[in-house]
Amino acid sequence: MQYLILALAPVIILALYVYFRDKYEREPIGLLLLAMLGGAISVVPIIFLERYVSGYDYIFDGQFGKAFYTAFFVASFSEEIFKLLIFMIFIWGRKNFNEKMDGIVYAVFISMGFALVENIFYVYGNSDHFQVGIVRAFTAVPGHMLFGVAMGFYLGRAKFLSGHRGVNLFLAFLMPFLLHGFYDFILMAKDETLLLLFIPFIIFMWFFGLRRIKWHVKDSPFNSKRNTA
Repeated sequence: MQYLILALAPVIILALYVYFRDKYEREPIGLLLLAMLGGAISVVPIIFLERYVSGYDYIFDGQFGKAFYTAFFVASFSEEIFKLLIFMIFIWGRKNFNEKMDGIVYAVFISMGFALVENIFYVYGNSDHFQVGIVRAFTAVPGHMLFGVAMGFYLGRAKFLSGHRGVNLFLAFLMPFLLHGFYDFILMAKDETLLLLFIPFIIFMWFFGLRRIKWHVKDSPFNSKRNTA
């Protein structure tokens, strides 16, 4: 039970953090749980897609080539494309998706659904359950949250900025794909020099994500200060 709590706690904490940052018009709990369930279910097709895509790793040679292909195309592409697909199926046409910040909230809950299942697999699939759980609580799980922020930021813009839908929908995939891919590449390359970039990159992702949350919260149509400015 303690390992299950260790796997679940960071997911719940980060999901609640984003939920409460949406301070002007919060989303219905039922729809948020549906988004999280969609993210959790996406693990199944992602596993099959990753297995299929990994069969083409012979295209790249060497330590860095293999790491690059696995990070960007096996892991990042497979996971982020399905997260985006889940968003479009479960959330895009909903009446509750009525401001830009909602894109971030729902995308994060989808990401947290995926991270929930993935975290359980990793914590229980390694002999050192506690160490793996602690490390992932400060790295991989926040990483998935921040990938979700990047996706949701541009989905919100795609929905509510007229004339820029195509570009923002493309960026809704491209930005989390790049962030996720580079995150995994740093770890998978197993290069000491490259690993020096890991902490700065984590800091950059937090800065990138928190700034975008702040922008969408401030720009909320339900923000009375904005409406009277």
